[in-house]
Amino acid sequence: MDTGTAAPESDATEEPRWTGLPGGLLSMRRLLLAGWLGVIAVAGGILLWIFAAPGWAAFAVLPVALLVWGWVMLGRNWRSWRYAERADDLLISRGVLWREETVVPYGRMQLVEVTSGPLERRFGLSSVQLHTAAAATDARIPGLLPEEAARLRDRLTELGEARSAGL
Repeated sequence: MDTGTAAPESDATEEPRWTGLPGGLLSMRRLLLAGWLGVIAVAGGILLWIFAAPGWAAFAVLPVALLVWGWVMLGRNWRSWRYAERADDLLISRGVLWREETVVPYGRMQLVEVTSGPLERRFGLSSVQLHTAAAATDARIPGLLPEEAARLRDRLTELGEARSAGL
């Protein structure tokens, strides 16, 4: 006999709410790719022109082809990164060809740190590094806005302390 009330769904069966990475990370990585491959193309073309023959300088186009391919691949990789905060754990998903999903239980977190190198700071980005008791489950979320990285650090630290208190 149906009473007309549905049983509440548990958090485990709900689809997680995924959050992607900001576009600044993609811009930074594409700038690095273009910068390095541009230098290689110009230097390679000049060196081939001087030391081989002018015809060999055409091989400097290879880094440009790599730039086009890398540009597309960086976009696909950037879109594959995402994370979701659930009731008992943090999910981190990444990868285009080989999909990798990491589940980090809040109670297993020992340290949450926010880092930002010089290039990341120039683009206004930070990374969150999660350390657990098992080194194999350490996780990293790159390219977050500093405010989001600090919020995530504080929330994960708070949840980690609350969950580990019962151990």
